[in-house]
Amino acid sequence: MIFQQLFEAESCTYTYLLACEQSRQAVLIDPVESEVARYIEALNILGLTLAYTLETHVHADHVTAADALRRRLGSQSVVHRDAGVLCGDLLVTDGMHLHVGSLDIEVRSTPGHTSGCVSYYLGDRIFTGDALLINGCGRTDFQQGDAGQLYDSVHREIFSLPEATLIYPGHDYHGQTVSTVGKEKKDNPRLGGQISRAAFVALMANLKLGYPAQMAVALPANQACGRLAVNQSS
Repeated sequence: MIFQQLFEAESCTYTYLLACEQSRQAVLIDPVESEVARYIEALNILGLTLAYTLETHVHADHVTAADALRRRLGSQSVVHRDAGVLCGDLLVTDGMHLHVGSLDIEVRSTPGHTSGCVSYYLGDRIFTGDALLINGCGRTDFQQGDAGQLYDSVHREIFSLPEATLIYPGHDYHGQTVSTVGKEKKDNPRLGGQISRAAFVALMANLKLGYPAQMAVALPANQACGRLAVNQSS
């Protein structure tokens, strides 16, 4: 498998490039609109064809590159059917598998940060979006967020995996790139250890976070796979 972890500094977003070495078919998980040229360059250097862009959820802190890449490269946009994104080419549900050459990517529904969150599980690693971060998790105070649901999702779909499973998050604000299921189960300050569901719900209710700086642009744009932002800037 070909694998690259890419970073967009303004929103501290990780985008992941995965590809089959034999078929040269590729996917990008959570691509950012401002980084399109960088993605195309990486694909060209490696001789890859982009099959899918995979969204872990409708983002509030950056604009997705899904539509820009679809128009330029012919890739298909993949989102969860509960995300409210009718522009998606493929609306996935829990337990579905995406086959990209030899890659078998399992969709695991992990709602709670938003109602349409998914994680993508592939062999020894899982891409958790904002559901589970390194030493943290996504907020649950808007976009149909639900702290109890997030607690259940993480424990059922992520913490149930082998402890050596690699966790690749959607963001990190401290330079961390990867963790493991075992480490997060033990040490995550919000969800790890023996924290109860009720204690987690109470913790999340009292975070008092400000809204993301790009939210007013990002949410409507991402409900159109990023197309509104492209139209506004052209």
